[in-house]
Amino acid sequence: MIVETQLARFDSIALESGACLAPVEVAYQTYGSLNAAKSNAILILHAFSGDAHAAGIAHETGKPGWWDNMIGPGKAFDTDKYFMICSNVLGGCQGSTGPASINPETGCPYAMAFPVITIGDMVRLQKMLVDSLGITRLLAVAGGSMGGMQALEWAVTYPDHVVAAIPIATTARHSPQQIAFNEVGRQAIMADPDWSEGNYYSGKPPARGLAVARMVGHITYMSDESMREKFGRRLREKEKFGFDFSVDFEVESYLRYRGSQFVNRFDANSYLYISKAEDYFDLTQGSGSLADTFAGVKTRFLVISFSSDWLYPPYQSQDIVRVLRRRNQDVAYCELPSNYGHDAFLVDVAEQTDVVRGFLASTARERV
Repeated sequence: MIVETQLARFDSIALESGACLAPVEVAYQTYGSLNAAKSNAILILHAFSGDAHAAGIAHETGKPGWWDNMIGPGKAFDTDKYFMICSNVLGGCQGSTGPASINPETGCPYAMAFPVITIGDMVRLQKMLVDSLGITRLLAVAGGSMGGMQALEWAVTYPDHVVAAIPIATTARHSPQQIAFNEVGRQAIMADPDWSEGNYYSGKPPARGLAVARMVGHITYMSDESMREKFGRRLREKEKFGFDFSVDFEVESYLRYRGSQFVNRFDANSYLYISKAEDYFDLTQGSGSLADTFAGVKTRFLVISFSSDWLYPPYQSQDIVRVLRRRNQDVAYCELPSNYGHDAFLVDVAEQTDVVRGFLASTARERV
């Protein structure tokens, strides 16, 4: 399945900060066919560094989508049955308006003049896109990690416009530890002399800082067990320690590689803005009461967590489920065993596929 990225443009969007972006663009891809009743649409929501290319083979790069093992004919999100939409988030760097976009007032990239955004702002732009496609009610919204935050935001903000939500490996609000890891990443970028207060677009990007930020982040995506299995204490192309600060261990080489690869596809300022949006996310809007937040929600839920995920541990998903059950709302919960840590939602898909496929089938039946 060869897919191409499309672009939708809107006159403006009002942000939670009080700022306004005008105009605003959103990059998106679709898979499968929208039925005549426009009742089979599912919005896929990407994680921190994802993009609109969730499935199929990209026309532009020839590479598969980041969730290609879950989206397609006969897969969990079956494109023979459902019409899938995935868009790059507001603030991103893969086609949607973000810090690297041209500010129409100056003719230069926004850089740090770009307004601070929230998960709610991302969802508001997605709603504008869905409306523009003539879809009044989504069958489901689904995503892992930051995508799960967006799924929860959809259910709370637009309860009449989404039948089901599938938040995976996520949280209703960032914990202090989650905020702390994001702050380390931001500081690594801003400490790089090449960051130049965000004004690096005509020169050298802060590659070293961004690479370190990604290295720190990638550690949190894996589990202790998966790192032991993948690397152990094996040395990299040597039989004994070098007694210097070159690469000794396989895990060092791997992290450096992941950091350098990330620099080639992601914008450092987008990292700052998106990580801040994650940290601001609080489904209770500061009240501390998830029960009040879910009072007007009509969506049915499938909440999934993974046993070895220590970045978004299962207790955070369980907190959401407990509140929904106390309110007698329609919710199913699965904690799936996995050794892959937070990355499990991307790579450990066998059991996840069975659970999602069944949930979507029952949702479609109940909607009819």
